[in-house]
Amino acid sequence: MTGSDVDVILEGINKYLMILAEKQIQSAFQTAQHEVELLHKRTSEGVRKAQAEGKQVGIEQGRKLTTKKSIKAKQIIAEKLNDGNLTDREIMLLAGVAKNTYYKYKRERADEGII
Repeated sequence: MTGSDVDVILEGINKYLMILAEKQIQSAFQTAQHEVELLHKRTSEGVRKAQAEGKQVGIEQGRKLTTKKSIKAKQIIAEKLNDGNLTDREIMLLAGVAKNTYYKYKRERADEGII
């Protein structure tokens, strides 16, 4: 600020610019929200159309997705559980999986009779 009457003008300009910035942010947010809603609408329409045509939408029920990471994690879990000297938490960290995933893999390995 200059310490003169010009400060009043500068203060008014600053307030105007802040109001303008808020309006631009609100406008951008509304535009983004509108686009997300359109995307949801188009996606659901596409899913309905595919289902009406008899196409499989999503993964088949009961089918399991197998990845290199899941295979490796299951091997680590089976090996370390058979060793018996590590806690569940330590095995989770070694396998690099989350808690729910660890217990899922542990349960699957037990069902297979591996551990």
